[in-house]
Amino acid sequence: MADAEIIPLGTRGRPGRGSGSTKPSSAARTLAGPAARGSGRRPPQPPEAPPPAEPGQQDGPEERVDEPGPTPPAAARQPEPAPEPTVQVRERGPEGGIPASEWVRAVASAAAEVFGEDWERRAAELLAFLRRRLSGDYAVDEFGFDPELTQRFLLAAVRPLKEKWFRIEVRGAENIPAEGGALVVSNHSGTVPVDGLMTMVSVHDATGRHLRPLGADLVFRLPVVGELARKAGATLACNEDAQRMLSTGQLVGVWPEGFKGIGKPYSERYKLQRFGRGGFVAAALRTGVPIVPCSVVGAEEIYPLVGNIPALARLLGLPYLPVTPFFPWLGPLGLVPLPSKWLIEFGEPIRTDVFSEGDDGAADDPMLVFNVTDQVRETIQQTLYSLLVQRRSVFG
Repeated sequence: MADAEIIPLGTRGRPGRGSGSTKPSSAARTLAGPAARGSGRRPPQPPEAPPPAEPGQQDGPEERVDEPGPTPPAAARQPEPAPEPTVQVRERGPEGGIPASEWVRAVASAAAEVFGEDWERRAAELLAFLRRRLSGDYAVDEFGFDPELTQRFLLAAVRPLKEKWFRIEVRGAENIPAEGGALVVSNHSGTVPVDGLMTMVSVHDATGRHLRPLGADLVFRLPVVGELARKAGATLACNEDAQRMLSTGQLVGVWPEGFKGIGKPYSERYKLQRFGRGGFVAAALRTGVPIVPCSVVGAEEIYPLVGNIPALARLLGLPYLPVTPFFPWLGPLGLVPLPSKWLIEFGEPIRTDVFSEGDDGAADDPMLVFNVTDQVRETIQQTLYSLLVQRRSVFG
C-alpha cells in the first residue's frame, strides 16, 4: 500500500498549507471566533419581519430604525474616564466672605429696630456724654445735683417700672407750677420708699421739671445709695436746705410721714400718720411758695407689711425690718415688688404768700403752721379715699 498523503487540517485539501506560515488559515479563524479574529464585524443576520398591523390601522411609511453598531471587543474598548468633581470657587473678602457694607447695613438695621429711627442722634449724644464725663466737663450744684446724669440714667432706669410694671396714671399735673419754687407734699407708703422714685419720674415726664426730694439722714449714710441720692438732687430733710432750694426756684418734694408711713402694717394702709411738727410748712411760709398736695394710691400693695423684727432692726441700725408674705421666705425673689396699679394725683396748690404777706413772723406762729399742716394732710387723705373708690382693682 502506498504511503498516504498527510493533509493538515484547515488546508481544504491543498497540501503545503498550514506549515511554516505565520498567518492563520481561514479555518482557524472560523474556529477561534470573532474575539480571536480581531474583526468587529458580525455575521449577517436576516432582517426581522415587522409586526402585523392591527385591524383598522393604516399602513404608513415604514419607520427606519437604526441598529446599534457593532460592539468593539473587550480588549479594544478603552475605559471611560471618571467625571471630574465639580468645584465651585467663591471669591472671599477679607471679612470671611461677608462684605463690610453688609455688616454695616445689618448693624444699622438692628440699631434702628431696638433704639428707634433716631438711634444715630442718640448714639452721638451718648458718646458726647461719655466724653464730658471722662474730661470732667460737667456741672453740679451746691447740693451735688447732676441733672444730666439724673435724666439720662437714673430716671431712665426707673421709667420702665413706672410705665410697664406699675402702669402709673398721673392726674392733675397742670397744678404743678411750670416755673418758680414750689413744695410737693405726698403721702408715704410701700415698706421700701419706691413711691418717691415713681413721683420723681412722673413729675419729670409730665412737666419736664426735676423734683428735688428731702430725704432722711439714713439715706445719706448708706455707701452707694447716699451718693446716688445726691446725684439725683436729694438733700437732707432740714429747714435750712429746704428753704435754700425753694428760694432759688426749685421744685422740692417732701414726705412728712417718714418711716412711720412706709413702715406701717398692711392693715393700716392708706391711713395717714402724723405729719411731724410741720417744718415743711414753715419753710414754705418763709419763702412764700405754694404747697401742692400729692396723693399716691398703689404703693401700699407692692410689699404688704405683715410683720416686723424690731430686735434685729435695732442691731442693724434700721428703723424696722419688714416681713412680707414673700420676704424673707423666698429670698431675693421676695424683693420683687408686686405689679399693683398706681394712681398719682396732684391737687390744687395751697398758697402760702397770703399768710405771710405783711407779716415776716408768720412762719414762727405755731398755730398757723399747725392749721396749714392739717389742711394739707386732710386734703391728701380725702383724695386717697376718692382714688381708692375710682380704682377698679389692686392689680387692674
